[in-house]
Order: sequence, then structure tokens, then C-alpha cells
Amino acid sequence: MIRHLLLWLIAVALWAVPTFTPVHEIKINGLAKDMVLSENSLVIATDNGHIEVYSVPEYKKIKEISIPDIKDFMGDVIPARILSADRIGDEYLLLSDSGKGGYSNLFLYDGKLKQLFSPKDQKVIIKARFVDKTHILLGYLGDEAALLDTTSNKELYRVVLGESKFSDFALDEDRSKAVFACESGILTVIDVKSGKIIKTLQGQNLDNVYKVAFKKGTVAAAGKDRRGAIYDVQTGKGSYILGDFFIYATALSPSARKVAFAMDENNDISIYNTFSKSKLAVLKGQKSTLNVIIFQNENRLYSASDDTHVMVWDMKQ
Repeated sequence: MIRHLLLWLIAVALWAVPTFTPVHEIKINGLAKDMVLSENSLVIATDNGHIEVYSVPEYKKIKEISIPDIKDFMGDVIPARILSADRIGDEYLLLSDSGKGGYSNLFLYDGKLKQLFSPKDQKVIIKARFVDKTHILLGYLGDEAALLDTTSNKELYRVVLGESKFSDFALDEDRSKAVFACESGILTVIDVKSGKIIKTLQGQNLDNVYKVAFKKGTVAAAGKDRRGAIYDVQTGKGSYILGDFFIYATALSPSARKVAFAMDENNDISIYNTFSKSKLAVLKGQKSTLNVIIFQNENRLYSASDDTHVMVWDMKQ
């Protein structure tokens, strides 16, 4: 009997999913609202009117870019929330609220701050990302995609993708395609250059998709329905992993062989094999609701929550 018990304990140990805690925490001045990894630096958007840029892997602040304060509906002067941020070369992109009618402010920074849109333009943009040096992909609240030419400050197209409210979009590796998510759970893949719809992905999420990721022809979607969906873009076929709580964030590794989902109310990050759906690891230590997860490589990740801590994880400690 003792022998059988020992064999059982060994089997449990062998099959146990490893748990990891953060190897580093970056303390920022404000709540993290968005984050990108670009050219060995983390660009972190805050609700405190600025972005903070940290070198990787030293995790030292190398830049801070602020935008003007705004007035809230009471007329009080407050910092603007940076909703979305990005970097390409020496240029930075900052999208913020304006405090006026729900309209957006959009800024470029290349040593000096240049405002592209203000409330007078009456644009309700939720997310913005560089496509290249002179083009920016925009996600509008009304589930619309637009491509902005920064040389003329004009939109080359603006297309309606659905009838539900926009949630998120993600570009693929070469930024030629993007997947858009909305409250309906339906995902739309577009050609970035033309705005043409390439594929509609549906059937796995039945409610709002909070976040999407797009790598190697694979799309991951984090859903309010507790489903972490995974699609093959070419075939349109998908499946899902059921979580215990709303799934607020997701990410794919560079190879797309690993997928990360925030699967429970403790904000733990679960790592799965994308194809077999087997759980590979659990990352514990997030302090609040996740906004962003980023894979740097197959084992190192970064995550940002609605708090002042950005976590660094390493699954090969």
C-alpha cells in the first residue's frame, strides 16, 4: 500500500502544473491602461496623463511623455487617461480621452508633441496602433476600422465591421492584417492596406470579447462568457477553453504554440498549449484586473493590470 501511495504521489508531482511568481515588478506613476513591447522597450500608457518607457531587460525608465491636462464634466482640471500607446522608431503614438463629449485626442511625439485629432474633430476612437511610419490603424467605438495617413492627416478608409460596440483589435506580425473584436463575440479579420474583410470568425464566443491576439495565422480571444477562444484564420475553425470567470486578457507567444488567458477572479494567468489545450503553467501574483499580457519570447511575459504594477514573468527560472 505504501508503495502504491508513493507511486501515486510521484505521478501527481509529474503531472502537476508548475506555478510561477513575478521575477520583477515595474512601479509606474498611475494606473496602467495599455502596454506594448517595441524594440527592447516597454511603452506603458497610464491614466495619469503620460506614458512611461522602460528599457528591457534592465527595466529602467528611459523616457516619459506627457500630454496636456483636460477638464472633466465638472470643469475640474485633471490628467487625461492614455487609452492606447505605441512606438515605431523614435515616434510615439498616444490616444487619450478629452473630457469633451466622449471625443478623443490623438498625439504623435517625435521629440515634440503634435496633435492629430482633438474634440473638434468629433472622433470616438478606442485604440490606435502604428502600421508603419506614416499610417495608423484606428478602432472606433461603433465597430469601425480606419487607416490614417499621418502625412495628410486624412483617413484612407473607414469601414463598418458590425453593429455592436468595438472592444479591441490586434495586428499580425507584419501588420498587414488585423483582427477586430466587438460585443457580439464575432471577430473580423481585415486587410490593413485596403480595409477589405478577409474572414469572419465566430461560434466560440457568445458575448463581448475583451481582448484579442494575432500571431502566425492564429487568433486568441478573451471573452466575457468565460471562454478563451482560439481560431485558425485560414480555415476559420475554432475551439475554446472554459475559464472560471470573465476572461479579460489574452496573448500568443511568437510561435503561437502557447496562449495565455486570465482565467479566474484571482487574476492568475494560465498558459496553455495552443493546439492540445493542455495547461502548461499558472502565473500567480497579479494584483488587479488584467489589461494586457505580452509574450517577449516563449517563456518571458509582461502583464499590466488596472494598478501601478507591471509584472515580469519567466517560466524558465
